[in-house]
Amino acid sequence: MTLTSWQNNIISNNPQAVKELLAKSKTIAVIAMTDATYKPSYYVPKYMLDQGYEIIPINPKLKQIEGIDCFTSLSQISKPIDIVQVFRRAEDVLPHAQEALEIKPRAFWLQTGIINLAAAKLLAQKSILVVMDRCMYVDHKSFFAKA
Repeated sequence: MTLTSWQNNIISNNPQAVKELLAKSKTIAVIAMTDATYKPSYYVPKYMLDQGYEIIPINPKLKQIEGIDCFTSLSQISKPIDIVQVFRRAEDVLPHAQEALEIKPRAFWLQTGIINLAAAKLLAQKSILVVMDRCMYVDHKSFFAKA
């Protein structure tokens, strides 16, 4: 099967493209980041913070996480974002994808277990890379962990 050009922007099954994305990215906006340390929506972005990435928490219910001010939405962020990382149920992803179109990140990342094809198509057609059903923590460790 030949992929259309926009389908090439869905890189979930392309480990080399995912590695390249992580290597070239510095700023990650995290939708639904929490301060509950036992949840992946805390410890995955915390790990990325510890690896030197700038993390921008998006959570309208919290003021700060790890001493970093929280934003209520992507549209409040005035700086360029490399990756929008999403910790929401699949059925709740589309509005975030639509909002991401306004800020034009390099990529939109849905964590393990999250797949939304409508959101993926919407973003990929606008040349935004899409990663679905992958854990950023696992990928980063496997690609860049020191032996």
